[in-house]
Amino acid sequence: MSIRVMSVFGTRPEAVKMAPLIKKLQIENNIENIICVSGQHRDMLDQVLETFDLKPDYDLNIMKIGQTLTDVTTKILIGLNQVIKEAEPDIILVHGDTTTAFASALAGFYAKVPVGHVEAGLRTFNKYEPFPEEVNRTLIGDIASIHFAPTLLSKEHLINQNIKDNIFVTGNTAIDALKLTIKDNYKFLNEELGNINYKDKKVVVLTAHRRENWGKPLENICEAINNITSLDDNVIVIYAIHKNPIVYNLAKEKLGNNVQVHLIEPLSLIDMHNLLSKCYMVLTDSGGLQEEVPYLGKPVLVLRNVTERPEGITAGTLKLVGTNKDNIVKETMQLLTDREHYEQMAKAKNPFGDGKASERIVEAIKFYFGCTTKVEEFL
Repeated sequence: MSIRVMSVFGTRPEAVKMAPLIKKLQIENNIENIICVSGQHRDMLDQVLETFDLKPDYDLNIMKIGQTLTDVTTKILIGLNQVIKEAEPDIILVHGDTTTAFASALAGFYAKVPVGHVEAGLRTFNKYEPFPEEVNRTLIGDIASIHFAPTLLSKEHLINQNIKDNIFVTGNTAIDALKLTIKDNYKFLNEELGNINYKDKKVVVLTAHRRENWGKPLENICEAINNITSLDDNVIVIYAIHKNPIVYNLAKEKLGNNVQVHLIEPLSLIDMHNLLSKCYMVLTDSGGLQEEVPYLGKPVLVLRNVTERPEGITAGTLKLVGTNKDNIVKETMQLLTDREHYEQMAKAKNPFGDGKASERIVEAIKFYFGCTTKVEEFL
């Protein structure tokens, strides 16, 4: 039996986490691998495709300047409807909580094609934080026929949503991706990063771009960074700024004159992963970094009020600090000055995976279609 598996994704984070899984699918004798991209994020998506040598079979190429969530959803529904008719997949794989993932799952449902949800079961239980991701992933949960939960807690969330069948605890494919990209003696493609003294300086990586942090919350984050650098001249902050002008312009205004802050363009995947490996700590409102950075043994302060990855909070690898300026300064300075506190966070056990999630997902797909009788889980 040959299983036609179509993976659909459209943003950089989805591509990063789907890449190791697709690589595993490609070498399976009884699986026909089909790649469809929406192009929701064009440039950043293409970088990842090139990094992992992934060549889409279908490209909806939907991105336009100023696109709305409605634009993304409707274009994918219309475009993917035709792709499904042509490709005739046995199952459609979507990842996480993007609008591409939700619209693709909905398109699969309309076509009565089973949907597999990679990174299923994450929840904050606040439908506007993060927006629109929380509702996207909850609705995908209702649509999907097979659920690949990264942790036991994610599985519990699905069960509480009255989803009972075909839940497999796999770990997170983000960890699989890191194993493919982190390199010893790595030389950065970005020249500015290559000139930084990672041994003697305390390099803090900052990412902040989420919709709920636009405006005053982002101002608070930037002001906190200015305070931190004024308190410690040995700190270097690297902020790879999102291209959205709402984020870019404010960051330039608030941090552009701070000589301890490097405002840089979005990095290639390999540069970003190796930067995370070399840095001292991370401040982020990203979801994916909350999973990746603990694997690298770095503390993470989460610039959000809630997180759908509470396993990291419980384990001690993450700490929620919100967007209050004084709180960000306090928590960051404690990590910069208190070595025992730093080591507690840095050495806490990573709860998000062991680098074998992709293998487990492939076996679960084969199990679902009756091609194997046993699946090992990450428990």
